[in-house]
Amino acid sequence: MNKTIPGTRHPLHGVDQTRRIEQTAAQALPAHTLMQRAGLAVARLALAIAPHAQRIWIACGPGNNGGDGLEAAIHLQRWGKQVVVTWLGQTESAPADTVAARLRLQDAGILVESMPSGDFDLCIDALLGIGSQLREPQGLMADWIRQINASGAPILSVDLPTGLHADTGQATAVHVQASHTLNLLTLKPGLFTAQGRDAAGTVWCDTLGLELNVLTALAPTAYLNAQPIKTRRPHASHKGSYGDVAVIGGAHGMTGAALLAAGAALYAGTGRVFVGLLDDQSVTVDVRHPELMFRPIQSLDFSAMTVVCGCGGGQAVQPVLCDVLSSPAPVVLDADALNVIATDNVLQTELFARCARQAVTVLTPHPLEAARLLGQTAQQVQSDRLTAAQTLAQRFACTVVLKGSGSIIASPDHLPVINPTGNGRLASAGTGDVLAGMVGAELAAGKTGFEAACRAVYRHGALADTWPPGAPLTAQLLVLGGCDTACR
Repeated sequence: MNKTIPGTRHPLHGVDQTRRIEQTAAQALPAHTLMQRAGLAVARLALAIAPHAQRIWIACGPGNNGGDGLEAAIHLQRWGKQVVVTWLGQTESAPADTVAARLRLQDAGILVESMPSGDFDLCIDALLGIGSQLREPQGLMADWIRQINASGAPILSVDLPTGLHADTGQATAVHVQASHTLNLLTLKPGLFTAQGRDAAGTVWCDTLGLELNVLTALAPTAYLNAQPIKTRRPHASHKGSYGDVAVIGGAHGMTGAALLAAGAALYAGTGRVFVGLLDDQSVTVDVRHPELMFRPIQSLDFSAMTVVCGCGGGQAVQPVLCDVLSSPAPVVLDADALNVIATDNVLQTELFARCARQAVTVLTPHPLEAARLLGQTAQQVQSDRLTAAQTLAQRFACTVVLKGSGSIIASPDHLPVINPTGNGRLASAGTGDVLAGMVGAELAAGKTGFEAACRAVYRHGALADTWPPGAPLTAQLLVLGGCDTACR
């Protein structure tokens, strides 16, 4: 059993893959073995997270997830705990493994109670597992979920917090807010994106003793983003060794967005950073960053630099986009560049054509921008973030960073990656511009589009995770106080 710690590249398996792994394993083992191993794993983790707990409520659902809870109850009672077991199943209709667990529970002298009562030192949520459909809990199940959440005790969910979808991270209105989640056999992608990170708490995984060849027989759905390897700069390097970035944006009243992206690229290690403002009368020097070089856009040679385009661009970015997209430069498209492309079929064709010329492109949309590009609503994008990111990557033949809780990095040539870093403190104006600049810096240093996105997204989120508690975090502070440390 292992705790899932951000920084390691873990494979993530969806519902269909996990079921196939489970079926393969079950065929090679004596009957009921996997469920008995699962129950033991749950009981062991329960002792680890709440070693002094005496009274433990185990809420069991009608299926195999409930059977795992019944098996856990047997072990916990043997170890001297007072277990209160509630079960929503019926012996006549329950799966065979769960029926066997119910009989073992009875033989152990443990009664199944109709309703939980009193206070508990630990609650174990074994109500629902990795069902393929997301349905709002009703009746007793909904009542028990509310009671679990209101208990004030630590909450351990088995495989998934009840009400959370394993593949998408979407949650029902009434769902368990776990302190800990024990994944069985595989880690599930829904725990790390959308609402999953808020619902799951600390994530653990137990492979239940399966051989590595069984667990790796199927390719995963996605991977967790790994912490980038830090690189040392040779003494014999110079500013030309780390490329040039040109930031194109900053229409009237939105100059700050372009300056944030440019500052982020600078602190992330770019050799030289140029700024081409769409409102070229507003700023000619940034006194906080005098290293930034302001140039008329038409004087910039896009073929010799990486271009970050769209930050604060408004509609004024449209005339520039055709030149940017037709250039061989590695390009990061953010914000208003994406909004303009979403309404212009000619620009969409130019964007797709870049791949045939082997020109690198990274899109960094938030959910609403992604929805405009896909012709959907933001709610549709958020309902299946992995699919939305992959669809965008295929449609425009480029790397896509779908920002949000558990940002998704997708590319036509790679399995998608879910980023484990970052938190709600990044939900403020300008932090996306900072990310665009950081991606541009990685491209200028010679990274591929996918690698540049993975590295920048991880580091961007890590800044928020390591920011001093209670200290304000704005986009400008992210640039000034964080990028230099995180990107070296």
